[in-house]
Amino acid sequence: MPDESNTFEPIPVEPPFDIELLQREVGQRFPFYDMRSNINTVAFFCRIDEETLDEKFESLRLVLSPKGYSPFLRYEHGEHILYVVKKPGGKKRKSIWINIILLAATIFTTTLAGALQWIDIYQGDWMNMVSPSYLWDGFIFFSVPLMLILGVHEMGHYYASKKHHVDASLPYFIPLPPPFILGTFGALISTREPIPNRKALLDIGIAGPLCGFLVAIPISLIGFFLMQQHPFILPSTGANMVLLPPLLLQGMGNLFSIPANAFIHPTLFAGWVGIFLTAVNLLPAGQLDGGHIARAVLKEKHKYMSWGVVFLLVGLSFFYTGWLMFAIILLLLIGTQHQPPLNEITPLDTKRKLLCVVILIIFILSFAPIPFAG
Repeated sequence: MPDESNTFEPIPVEPPFDIELLQREVGQRFPFYDMRSNINTVAFFCRIDEETLDEKFESLRLVLSPKGYSPFLRYEHGEHILYVVKKPGGKKRKSIWINIILLAATIFTTTLAGALQWIDIYQGDWMNMVSPSYLWDGFIFFSVPLMLILGVHEMGHYYASKKHHVDASLPYFIPLPPPFILGTFGALISTREPIPNRKALLDIGIAGPLCGFLVAIPISLIGFFLMQQHPFILPSTGANMVLLPPLLLQGMGNLFSIPANAFIHPTLFAGWVGIFLTAVNLLPAGQLDGGHIARAVLKEKHKYMSWGVVFLLVGLSFFYTGWLMFAIILLLLIGTQHQPPLNEITPLDTKRKLLCVVILIIFILSFAPIPFAG
């Protein structure tokens, strides 16, 4: 009687890499003189033409990505090595309803935050915060301008990502109910794949702060105008949150005649928040927008800039304690490290170097070492 326990049906096993495909696609773009592989990686030792490197690498990435592969290029020990790895399991796409629900919730919480500001201005009872008149003023004069700045900022990142064929989510807004004075902790987008090169990393990093900044300027000017037209004077025994404006807002303020003891108009406060967040995001550390820019410009040396920012914030905390909390958040949550793009060899062009100078000027004009006092 035959031993049935020894009869097996062959089970097809998919090899980790389609070597023939990779050799063909890589060889068409980057002549290679050696190839090595293991279960996790295939490495091609290539000869590259720097003039066509960016175009050819992007072409290779777009060809291999749908097939489940991700290439990245490094210069090691005097050789250019193109590595190909299996793409990790893609992030599960979340329903767009999550974005919509968070957007609606953040509009509501920022409206409440704006209503509370009007209660302070009119010296009303905070129990009236949910009255239609206060909610309407909070929505029009604070929620709309603030959400516009945050939304344009994140959509700048989103469209820059799409331009460079990087899969990214729509913005996720983060609501914070009162007593948080802003009504929100900001917004973010999620990228679902690595950044292809230094140019894309720079463009994506700069697009958000630049777009948000360009919206914050007219909103701040409108806020100054409204404050000049209808100044609300503090009572002699009242206390007002004092904003210590950056250079940009100081210059704007000189264009208007506003009593020194006037309440801060909610629209001006929204503009100030937008400019302040622009500066914070441009700090060249970790996964902040400024960290993206620093990685694109300085490559692996960006880590020194990240730690420099941490020490700077600790030093500034002696003058404004909020910076110490932000330094802790940077260390524990945001991190000081930044992953390199897939192709970190292609240099930045002159246009992008000039854009870095512009964004540095924006940071200087927007940063306030001591943002505000009670």
